[in-house]
Amino acid sequence: MFLLILALLPCYSVVGISSDDSPHVATNGLPFPWSKVRLPNYIIPIHYHLLIHPNLTALNFSGSVRIEIDVKNNTNWVVLHSKNLEITTATILDESEALQSDKQLPVLEYPAHEQIAIFSPKILISGEKYFLHLEFAAPLADGFYGFYRSTYKTKNGETRVLASTHFEPTSARMAFPCFDEPSFKANYSIKIRRRQTHIALSNMPIEQTVPLEDGLFEDHFEASVRMSTYLVAFIVCDFKSVSGRTTSGIDVSIYAVPDKWHQTHYALEAAVKMLEFYEEYFNIYYPLPKQDLIAIPDFQAGAMENWGLTTYRETSLLFDPDTSSASDKLWVTMVIGHELAHQWFGNLVTMEWWNDIWLNEGFARYMEFVSVDATYPDLRVEDYLLDTCFAAIGRDSLNSSRPISSAAENPTQIKEMFDTVSYDKGACILHMLRHFLTDDVFQSGIVRYLRRFSYKNAKNEDLWDSIANTCSDDDFTSGEFCYSSGQAAKNAYRYAGEHLDLKVMMNTWTLQKGIPLVTVDRQGSVLKIRQERFLKTMLPSDPAWLSMQQGYLWHVPLTYMTSSSKTIVRHLLETQSDTIKIQGDVNWVKFNTDMNGYYIVHYEGDGWDTLINLMKKNHTALSYKDRANLVHNAFQLVTAGRLPLSKALDLTGYLKSETHNVPLLQGLGYLETFYKMVEKRNIIDVTQNLKAYILHYFKAVIDKQTWSDTGSVSDRKLRSEVVSLACDLGYLPCVEKAKDLFNSWVKSNGTISLPTDVTETIYSIGAQEEEGWTFLLEKYQVSFSEAEKYKILGALTTSRVSDKLLRLLNLGMEGEVIKTQDLSSLIYSVARNPKGHFMAWNFVKKNWNTLVEKFQLGSFCIRNIIIGTTAQFSSKDELEGIKEFFESIQEQSSQLRVTQVAVENVQKNIMWLERNLEPLRMWLQKNLPRGTN
Repeated sequence: MFLLILALLPCYSVVGISSDDSPHVATNGLPFPWSKVRLPNYIIPIHYHLLIHPNLTALNFSGSVRIEIDVKNNTNWVVLHSKNLEITTATILDESEALQSDKQLPVLEYPAHEQIAIFSPKILISGEKYFLHLEFAAPLADGFYGFYRSTYKTKNGETRVLASTHFEPTSARMAFPCFDEPSFKANYSIKIRRRQTHIALSNMPIEQTVPLEDGLFEDHFEASVRMSTYLVAFIVCDFKSVSGRTTSGIDVSIYAVPDKWHQTHYALEAAVKMLEFYEEYFNIYYPLPKQDLIAIPDFQAGAMENWGLTTYRETSLLFDPDTSSASDKLWVTMVIGHELAHQWFGNLVTMEWWNDIWLNEGFARYMEFVSVDATYPDLRVEDYLLDTCFAAIGRDSLNSSRPISSAAENPTQIKEMFDTVSYDKGACILHMLRHFLTDDVFQSGIVRYLRRFSYKNAKNEDLWDSIANTCSDDDFTSGEFCYSSGQAAKNAYRYAGEHLDLKVMMNTWTLQKGIPLVTVDRQGSVLKIRQERFLKTMLPSDPAWLSMQQGYLWHVPLTYMTSSSKTIVRHLLETQSDTIKIQGDVNWVKFNTDMNGYYIVHYEGDGWDTLINLMKKNHTALSYKDRANLVHNAFQLVTAGRLPLSKALDLTGYLKSETHNVPLLQGLGYLETFYKMVEKRNIIDVTQNLKAYILHYFKAVIDKQTWSDTGSVSDRKLRSEVVSLACDLGYLPCVEKAKDLFNSWVKSNGTISLPTDVTETIYSIGAQEEEGWTFLLEKYQVSFSEAEKYKILGALTTSRVSDKLLRLLNLGMEGEVIKTQDLSSLIYSVARNPKGHFMAWNFVKKNWNTLVEKFQLGSFCIRNIIIGTTAQFSSKDELEGIKEFFESIQEQSSQLRVTQVAVENVQKNIMWLERNLEPLRMWLQKNLPRGTN
């Protein structure tokens, strides 16, 4: 019958069937009626009625879905997504719920595109509504996508099972057949069956619970607002919760495994506070009646913004007052801020397609800083915005970078879009835009964007239109930035007395890759400025240089201060070169004030010498952000071959007097990076001299650190980093103190409290001895604090005994003692150990196919593994080995951008050593006091 139906197809007037020269073939050998990766747009889902019944004993689930669909063109086919589901029944009903056919409808499957097609013998008429009814079953997934199983152990050693979802970006299709693309927004009415010992959670509150036979219960959830499939969520578990309510009446609950319930209270406080902040900042009420936050024991990402039911890794939500550090608290607060920002940016307004995922992730990353700064100013979150932009620059200064808005079609390409460019660069250009337009104009513009596209989808240009047209909305006036409606329609703004086209300007930051290098040449009272693309792996003398520069031009909102100016001066650079006239008698000029702009600055002539002298004599003439920015820019320019290493190192000489943690850690971070590089290459004289230099010049900073949890968050962050570095370099007072504390902790059988900010350092020193390492591994297995376990695991990877490192990798691969979710960071940590970097890389090569099965190609974990293991290499032989491996897995590596990033990173390391090893050796010999080496 099936063959007969297909043979009759030409009799019908069928619209919307895609064809190409090579028709796709379904799994049963018949032609599949659709050839594109994206679904046809002539069937629109309106409302899903979804029933899910997980069996936590048999580890499978069954379900049914009735999708109300709107037909735009006459057709016999409904094409939608399904992956790894067994479809047992397929029927189509008309608006009166009469069956279109009294027979089972054939279902064709095309796994390469994760699509199924259902054939209707009767034409589905344009303008009519129908119901597609499907019944399905599948095992609960292994891994971290779709509807998957997670486990945890109770204090009694009993293993408990739960089932949870993670759908972003393309895995809702693993849990139920659906139109799994962000623009197909619909309403959802969800029912979940469970045992009495469990609870069920979903996006909306429970409307009613119906008892069934066999001790089952069926929870009926309220109908949802319109949303994309990737935001749907449901969980069946036995967790406990703590609850509160916002001033606007939103119920907020934090869920965790019962034995960790006491770690949920800080998250509740933070979530309530930040939800209230966002309602005020966006001037739009949170549209759901509740917001649940739940810590899932097995979770690949940091967290996920499912509307009304945000899911988290335990380390991203739980805060244990006894074992969590200041950095842990900041992390939890920022992740909650990120996911709650998504309830507006991403959930209320969703990007039209994954090429613009930055509209979700860049905004959420930036709103972390805005929200935490407003609600928890003592956490000094603004300090970390600089690190975010430094990370973005690191990626963006390689030719293997990509534009913020980039093409992405298949699931692997889409997963790779969730990267530093979308998150960190996205946040940094939004920060630049906010300072460019002022806080009020920026805020009113994004409120307009959110209101205009509520429950809809938006593109890159829709954001710029909304911000530029703010003045045409009576609700939002913007002072001097308001023009006539005619000007507003042309996106006219005033900046430094000039008019500009905001969309054209911002397209230079989102539609082309890379970061501009602004070169400043001061000649008396005139500044000659020019821009070019900043590249770290190529010199202007290289043959390909000109082609790499061709077509690159940014509209750069420059800011600068001078020795005679207490105010920030602004200038918009829209051309390759320009001149600026400066006023008064000026000793120095510093561009990119407070690093609010996303660009690198190089000072020609004696510009760098002047700034180095200023930092030595009076570094407080510049803000701490400006000081950190100078240190960062100097070393970036060294890597790019634009500045001698000796000048950048001379600049760090002032750090002995530095009291702020951000520039201090920036300078120390570069010195530590160089130390790790020469240590791994076994360049003994430079390794010893650099260690001696760091310990000598930063002795005062090291010695003043207390082994306690006192002081501001900034003090505590500095303490954590400095103590860790000092002990890692073998500074005897540090090592002895850590040993004493570790021995006391072991004697108490791990019951005494250690200062949380230096706990990992104490563990790391203890892990160097056989007994200490064994004791730590035992404690790891019984700890109920994920913050503590994270610190223990980090310490265990510092062992210099190869067998121990290999044992950890094997435990991570087994996934019992060390959960699979922690395997990618474990591999990365082992690779950072000089004794483990070859081991980690060999482990990845040997287990590549298994790792891809565990984490999926394109995922964050796979990218982390590739970058984390290869970034340690700095020789041509190692580079060739990496290329050979990528060639051997060509079918997979050709789909990944990250392999190009890895190769270019190693090329950068090779070039750095070739150019700078001898200058580093000479500089250390010259600057080390006698008797210290």
